[in-house]
Amino acid sequence: MSYLSAEKKQELFGKHGKSKTDTGSPESQIALFSYRISHLTEHLKSNKHDFGTQRSLLRLVGKRRRLLEYLKETEIERYRAIVKELNLRR
Repeated sequence: MSYLSAEKKQELFGKHGKSKTDTGSPESQIALFSYRISHLTEHLKSNKHDFGTQRSLLRLVGKRRRLLEYLKETEIERYRAIVKELNLRR
């Protein structure tokens, strides 16, 4: 069983996007990346030498950072809302 089921994805998109099927908005993507980042971080705590996962984690962090930067430049209020909602350090 995968750690990220279809139901969990829909829940994330419903909570942070416009609807349960809103998979493309920056907020829903950032929420999904944040969930995956926290999962991979926990995995790496017990598997320190899993360098493939470590690389994947760094790529995800970069993707999320670029999306946050885009949101910050285009719509600052949406950026502030998602950072506050997800408790991101910015």
